[in-house]
Amino acid sequence: MSTFSIFLVLIVIVAFLLVVVIMVQNPKGGGLSSSFGGGGTQQVGGVKKTSDFLDKSTWALATLLLALILLSNVAIVSPSSTINISTGCSSCSRNNS
Repeated sequence: MSTFSIFLVLIVIVAFLLVVVIMVQNPKGGGLSSSFGGGGTQQVGGVKKTSDFLDKSTWALATLLLALILLSNVAIVSPSSTINISTGCSSCSRNNS
């Protein structure tokens, strides 16, 4: 498995997690984030802490996704470093065939 394939799998996983975290959030304070910890006023962990966690995890996953995308560019083999098909030599110039 190449380095680029590993980066590609990680990018897909992080993108999926980012979608899940964003879908759980509701900007009006409702949705799934308000149902964590019960519906009463005596909440352990409460909505505020849950929304803070979701907000921080959104930023962390977005930053990780951007970093993985930029680092995956390093893993792509550049066209100048490909092997010369006619001679099988990667360091030979094309004029020396």
